[in-house]
Amino acid sequence: MQPGSRVVLGVTGGIAAYKAIEVCRRLVDAGAHVQPVLTEGATRFVGETTFSALASEPVRTSLWSDDDPIPHTRLGQGADVIVVAPATARLLADYAAGRSDDLLTATLLATRAPVVVCPAMHTEMWEHPAVQANIATLRSRGVHIVEPEAGRLAGGDTGTGRLAAPERILAAIVRVLSGGDLAGTHVVVSAGGTREPIDAVRVIANRSSGKQGYAIAAEASARGAQVTLVSTVDLAVPFGVTVLAVETAAQMEAALTGLAPAADVVVMAAAVADFRPVAAVPGKIKKDQGVPQIVLEPTPDILAGLGATKPAGQVLVGFAAETSDLLVHAAAKLQRKHLDLIVANDVAAPGVGFQHDTNAVTLLGADGTTRTVALADKRAIAKAVLDTVVEIRGRDQPPHPPLPTS
Repeated sequence: MQPGSRVVLGVTGGIAAYKAIEVCRRLVDAGAHVQPVLTEGATRFVGETTFSALASEPVRTSLWSDDDPIPHTRLGQGADVIVVAPATARLLADYAAGRSDDLLTATLLATRAPVVVCPAMHTEMWEHPAVQANIATLRSRGVHIVEPEAGRLAGGDTGTGRLAAPERILAAIVRVLSGGDLAGTHVVVSAGGTREPIDAVRVIANRSSGKQGYAIAAEASARGAQVTLVSTVDLAVPFGVTVLAVETAAQMEAALTGLAPAADVVVMAAAVADFRPVAAVPGKIKKDQGVPQIVLEPTPDILAGLGATKPAGQVLVGFAAETSDLLVHAAAKLQRKHLDLIVANDVAAPGVGFQHDTNAVTLLGADGTTRTVALADKRAIAKAVLDTVVEIRGRDQPPHPPLPTS
């Protein structure tokens, strides 16, 4: 998000209105210029003073103002983005039908800026055909929808309808505003450790948490990419990311083999088990049967297969998690598997790799370039990885033809 980006934050009359305070605070912290617009219903749940204290300008609530006879056009024309959080079923219906009987709906109709709508309501309302039809209508007009989450709702109910978390809303806004240096690209990311069944209970697995892969997927989405995440773990799905759940190396190979040919960038962050039992035992192996003989066989080398069939122009990124001779092993893997970039990390070092929220890596490019990124949170590592991917894509793009001379 560029500092000074002008955000109109619309708040409607739902119990989730209090969460919009945190959205407002995060936007201001990110450098945005925030103008809150509250409906009459919103003021029954939250106070104007709170938003006015946190935002860049005082709250606006009315179309009728002595000092500004046309506030909706001023707000609509001056906004870089309009965000409605929460958006009630009534707001969705009014916006879809083109009704404007208050400042917020009038502003929505008076803008050509992108609009991000974050619905929140009880499950029965969210699933009602009329609400879903309004969502479909708004999507067809280019409105960005941040769908509600599942969880505890007002009144003690549990279901889908809870306002998306502030970080998801902010990620959506950043993506809409940025345009992004990966806009128009399809990025495929793998994450987590595969699990190879021994019997119905036990598996051979790797210790990957999947956090680094998810961070890369989130960063790619924020930079405008269409992102498909092939994952073995159940983590919060980043905004704008499509997740394909798998468990075994064979399932991951099938998923990636199907996705990779049409991808512009493939980031293989998953930790794939190198071996699997030749045959999984049906049911559970009982302890009183003695120590079982487990015969192993190699799993498919997914990354090598992707490297061997990599289409022209695609950027293929691999990971090397090592405990010794980090750069030697990483450089050999980079060459052997025909990668454009490898991300090497010493998982024996404190705070690095598996289960941690931090990582420290060395990036080795096929062109011989090396970049070291000191210990940082995994989103910062993801940014460094994708910065390098963008640089590689820039180098690999064919030069523009010369302009014709008269």
